[in-house]
Amino acid sequence: MDEVFKALADPSRRLLLDSLNTRNGQSLRDLCAGLSMARQSVSKHLAVLEDANLITTAWRGREKLHYLNAEPINAIADRWINQYDRARVQTLADLKTALETEPMSSTEFVYTTYIRTTPERLWQAITDPAFSNRYMGHAVVSDFEKGSTYLWSDCSGLEIEDPEQVILESEPYRRLAFTFHKFVPELATLGIDEETITKAAAERRSKVSFEIEPVDEGQVKLTVVHDDFPPESTVRELISGGWPWKLANLKSALEQS
Repeated sequence: MDEVFKALADPSRRLLLDSLNTRNGQSLRDLCAGLSMARQSVSKHLAVLEDANLITTAWRGREKLHYLNAEPINAIADRWINQYDRARVQTLADLKTALETEPMSSTEFVYTTYIRTTPERLWQAITDPAFSNRYMGHAVVSDFEKGSTYLWSDCSGLEIEDPEQVILESEPYRRLAFTFHKFVPELATLGIDEETITKAAAERRSKVSFEIEPVDEGQVKLTVVHDDFPPESTVRELISGGWPWKLANLKSALEQS
């Protein structure tokens, strides 16, 4: 947590976060063009932000893109807001909200968290329906072989099957990728209105990937990338609130078990 406060203390780094909050998924060149800072200075500030887990990065071809990561801000809010009156920490609450509110024009959703667990336990929590249903509120039921289809099972009892629900990549304890589930009328039972379901069903199929990376003994870095959305995607708007909630529950469950 000290690293987060130190990173946020510098006004130049806050400007970089503001820039990413306005348009997420920028390259180093994009960030330099939007701010009056030398490329070397921007690189150094980005390194500090990445070390504090306030941003995460992903390669797209030869280009390295930078994304806001709200998880450390969530941790600060959970640690401090409940202990002091809201007026005294309103700036923290505002920052938390700003970092969690990503522009809907983005075609990717990227979220990174660090979990005190092992790659094996994390993989089991993601792929074993008994764990995934309990930890994240859904399960992907499959043999997890590349090219296999899967059943999406919600903890409410809703099950979705479709031939386009396919496992794209599967490297146990390292990486899992799949096409996202179909949007069916029965999703209305989860509180999604009929018009939204219809719009989501008309979009091209998006993709989800889980990347698992051991950091040190007893800690694992989990990066979730949900991408391949069309501009102003209805699906992206739906999942941008769902994934942080699911992953926060996953982190809490694994660290407390």
